[in-house]
Amino acid sequence: MSGAPDEIAETSPPTAPDAAQPESTPETPAEADAPAAAEAPVAAALIVCPACATVNDPDAKFCEECGTQLGELVEVSADPETTDDTHAEADEATSSTAAPRRACVYCGGSIADDGYCELCGKPAQSERDHWQEAPAAWVGGVCDRGIRHEINEDAMALSADPQVGEFAVLVVCDGVSSTPGSDKASLAAARAATAILEAGRVTDVADGHGDEYAQARWSGRMLEAGERASAAIYEAIGELAARTNPPSCTFAAAVIDGPLVVVGGVGDSRVYWIADDGKSRQLTTDDSWSQEMMAHGMSRQQAESAPQAHSITRWLGADSPDEVPHVVPTYPTGAGWILVCSDGLWNYCSDADDLAQLVHRVVGSVGTNPVQVASALVDWANEQGGQDNITAALARFDSVVPTPAQPA
Repeated sequence: MSGAPDEIAETSPPTAPDAAQPESTPETPAEADAPAAAEAPVAAALIVCPACATVNDPDAKFCEECGTQLGELVEVSADPETTDDTHAEADEATSSTAAPRRACVYCGGSIADDGYCELCGKPAQSERDHWQEAPAAWVGGVCDRGIRHEINEDAMALSADPQVGEFAVLVVCDGVSSTPGSDKASLAAARAATAILEAGRVTDVADGHGDEYAQARWSGRMLEAGERASAAIYEAIGELAARTNPPSCTFAAAVIDGPLVVVGGVGDSRVYWIADDGKSRQLTTDDSWSQEMMAHGMSRQQAESAPQAHSITRWLGADSPDEVPHVVPTYPTGAGWILVCSDGLWNYCSDADDLAQLVHRVVGSVGTNPVQVASALVDWANEQGGQDNITAALARFDSVVPTPAQPA
């Protein structure tokens, strides 16, 4: 989760408060004659993981507990040889010691005030260009600008209980690049939908709701999440809603409630079930020209390689003809992954079985930490060309209880 729109500023890891400067006292003659003692170096601040709150060593690159990448901020220590007069001048100018600086995503160096890395000289990425979320050790995602686009119009919002497989929400929205302001639309929509679905979990716990009628409850909440996401877009874009071509975005969401998974979609962002063994499946159906062509018999390869392939027929936004999500409940069996992604990923690997093979190769290389898997998928998409923004959000099922009465 890594300059920087206010909406995601809270994802930066907190740093230790600056130490207060002691008041100076008059020197005694003996003190004046005595050689000055060397000033002790300022200790580097410990890094607190933004995902699990584990305290890590100052030089840690990844959280020791959950594996989340650290280093969005690096503590800039004072020069041990700096004189007291210099410290006083700095204190007058800044009212504190030097503020923490962001780390360069390319080399780990510090980003200077002019916006360029002091070590490698490259310009800093904004926090919206590339960020990650890990609400629990079994859920995580990465959102990236890609290579071709100048801004990142993808967005994601994730939530999860600590217990594996207990409860999670994964929402991905892809702003329509032909409509300026769609980056605001996608972020507002993703966060509003997640908030509604989180609230449903709170209600179930408070009211003691069990598995009975869970499908109906979560299907209704998914529809409500789509409605609230659309309303949030209006609130976020203001007067832009009155434009002929107003900001808009796609919507793909998955709720995991024990063995039940309920997905919803508008547009062409997708939810997949990636099985460790057995059949992997695309759980959502695209609202797009290519999907309509496939429904009429055109092959996937032909439809998705056509110039109109990514023309969507439904979306969230002021000019949408139909904003109601397609909702599908399912009970995946066995172990695997729920993957929610934008077309920046699946455009290079669309078929569920092909995407499953890619995920399996990545897991074999980097392990099962969801953030590291998502990061590797994003890197792979960039290696294929990075023609679009890329988002991959995953939840790991190590053991999903089969429900015979509710077949997958």
